[in-house]
Amino acid sequence: MKVTDLKPNPGATKRKKRVGRGTSSGHGKTATRGHKGQKSRSGGLKDPRRFEGGRSTLIMRLPKRGMRGQVPGAIRRPEYQTVNLGRLVERFPEGGEVTPELMAKAGLIRKAGGLVKVLAHGEVTVALKVHAHKFSKSAAEKLAAAGGEALTLEAEPGEEA
Repeated sequence: MKVTDLKPNPGATKRKKRVGRGTSSGHGKTATRGHKGQKSRSGGLKDPRRFEGGRSTLIMRLPKRGMRGQVPGAIRRPEYQTVNLGRLVERFPEGGEVTPELMAKAGLIRKAGGLVKVLAHGEVTVALKVHAHKFSKSAAEKLAAAGGEALTLEAEPGEEA
């Protein structure tokens, strides 16, 4: 027996209804759509996902939220990947230099190539020399108080998180 020898059991399949193929077929002329009106035309049905019988639709009732797309050529604000000092101390308990590349390897940021901002949440117990594109004021103060350093990196043109 071969795969090509297989066929459905008798009565298991039904013939396709071919509408609009002559009056003697029983489904000719109006092709089961009835007479005239919007629903008999091609593309004549209202979209059930959006149309609610004429009342104000859910999409129109809900407020717009978030970014709604950019006008071509509009200036976009740079996006920073944020890291808290507490997480840096967890991942680098021995102290030393911390760069965006090391942060990415440690899983603190998504990618090393993007812009990084260090925030002050958490306690700094070791001296860390942190390289980042931006620091919150309190983060820089906490690093300095622990004997560390906040070193600001220059953002390259077109660089973004």
